[in-house]
Amino acid sequence: MDVLIVEDDVAIARLIEMYLKKEGFTIVLCADGDEAIRMLQNQTFSLMILDRMLPGKRGMDILRWLRKQEHIATLPVLMVTALGSTDEKVRGLKEGADDYLSKPFEPDELIARVQALLRRANAPAAGPDHTRDGMVLDKDAMEVKINGKDLDLRPLEFKLLQVLMNKPGKVRSREYLLDHVWGINSFVELRTVDVTVKRLRKALDEHELAEAVKTIRGAGYRYSVIEKKSS
Repeated sequence: MDVLIVEDDVAIARLIEMYLKKEGFTIVLCADGDEAIRMLQNQTFSLMILDRMLPGKRGMDILRWLRKQEHIATLPVLMVTALGSTDEKVRGLKEGADDYLSKPFEPDELIARVQALLRRANAPAAGPDHTRDGMVLDKDAMEVKINGKDLDLRPLEFKLLQVLMNKPGKVRSREYLLDHVWGINSFVELRTVDVTVKRLRKALDEHELAEAVKTIRGAGYRYSVIEKKSS
């Protein structure tokens, strides 16, 4: 699998390259944000490791641009940066990063996070298709339609909705959702679940169904069947 490393610190870029090559990955290095966008337009990658602070386009700018490109919008992105505060992590996840790793980091954790992201991106969705009051989830096509209209979801949002719809009315804790959406061996903070739920609700709100995913204070989240408001 080809991994694009967008990092202007040569020592860190070479370190990441060395450890990923040991795991069998093909690496493409890039030290400039504008060049990274050109590469993404002309080459196919399985995953991108992205620094925040770059010459040219900054990491957040690249991330926002990427998520608007239909043919590569679902590319897994691991953001690696020295800006490691909780607020910065949440901001990165809100902008579309799939995971966030603070510098300095242990090589083993980097490898584990990369492998977890690729497993999630390539794993087939589990469980049956679901149909709930005009909402149809197709696990094979990885798409959701509401009354015949497409619901635009990222892969993690799709998987989260699928897990919740599997048992409507049943409360799922954040820990349960981490295990079943991100994977048991993932290194993801509980707050990531809240960020992904917020993005899912925003997508559902365009169809007046944001309340289908309810917060149960102190317990987690549940999917509740509701009727779409009449127009």
